[in-house]
Amino acid sequence: MSTGQPSIPARTGIEGLVEHTRERTSDRAVLHLTEATRTYPCPNCGANLAWNPTSQDLGCGACGTHLPLTPDVAEPTQVIKRDLDSTMEAFTAQNQTAQFQADKEIVCQNCGGHTLFTGTLTTVRCPYCNTPIQRDDVQDSPLRLPIDAVLPLSIDLDTATQAIEKWINTRRLAPSAFKKYRQLGSFTSVYLPYFSYDAATTTRYDGARGVTRVEVYTDSEGNTHTRTHVDWYPVAGVVKNAFADVTGHATAGLQDEKVTELEPWPMEAAHPYSPQFVAGHLARTYDADPRQVFDRLVEPRMESVIEQTICSDIGGDFQRIHSMRVLWHMLRFAQLALPVWMLTVTFKGQPFQVMVNGVTGEVQGQRPWSAVKITLLVLLGVAIVIALLLLYQYYEQTPH
Repeated sequence: MSTGQPSIPARTGIEGLVEHTRERTSDRAVLHLTEATRTYPCPNCGANLAWNPTSQDLGCGACGTHLPLTPDVAEPTQVIKRDLDSTMEAFTAQNQTAQFQADKEIVCQNCGGHTLFTGTLTTVRCPYCNTPIQRDDVQDSPLRLPIDAVLPLSIDLDTATQAIEKWINTRRLAPSAFKKYRQLGSFTSVYLPYFSYDAATTTRYDGARGVTRVEVYTDSEGNTHTRTHVDWYPVAGVVKNAFADVTGHATAGLQDEKVTELEPWPMEAAHPYSPQFVAGHLARTYDADPRQVFDRLVEPRMESVIEQTICSDIGGDFQRIHSMRVLWHMLRFAQLALPVWMLTVTFKGQPFQVMVNGVTGEVQGQRPWSAVKITLLVLLGVAIVIALLLLYQYYEQTPH
């Protein structure tokens, strides 16, 4: 059955995957081979094209030109995943003596200014002429795993701003100055690296089933009472679980819990990756590889689901799990580029991040707490309690 995605060329190992990615992403970019970068000038006026989340195409903010996606990536596709263990084994063996150079200084081909890519950023804007520039050497490098799919940004700036403002304005105990985020922080769209995993497991467990028993007894004075006991019975069994599209972000410096709460991501809307979707927006490559992301973020989530399945299998009123042995029959992954609107506010020297899911509009983030507002709230609570006590005393002392 066709998946709508071009078949992988007859190459082996990571080089074949990288070449496959390179071959399928021909688009409307201007390639700067000496700098290994690309830009997206408008063919009508020369200004910068950018991915338009509203019209879902490449749009020019200067002259209003709109260009559709190239046919190879225009339609959503099934995300094809590959085996985690064998891929990482081949990838590690191939690159055990090499190291990817993250920081890179390039010459902007629009104005001649020097632009620095730092850390894992793969798309930046020239500080002199504001041209969005993408690094091609990251996706082409055999030292990096290729991006398999992308969820196109579909929340525009105005909608994201409204969502952020609503979220901030409902943080009642945040300092008032924090709500002036337009002056305190930066707000931008960025495609973040994620890994998505499918897995199938069989788990053997040992545990105990707790069954509640109500006992009726008579005390020494002849009064009848009831008390509850829990009787425990040893159990053992086997459960099976299947997981699909469990995601984990691969970016350092983000709060794991808040990033996870941006889910769910509508994977049915994923497209084959192309730099066209990133045009005009920031993007990052991964800080942690798929094995590291699985071990740190994804495996604990899957094991939590397995534990829930075991508890359901044990039954009874209470459950205890003494041991569980998970056998992973299948563990596959794909790398995704997922869009987020990110607000970073530095308040009293400490950074706070608020993120908007660039597809669904879900908002999650951090905020400071106002010591003054909390103190006033506590004092108000104390005042209310004192007032109620005084009112109660007055009522008790008043003749009825």
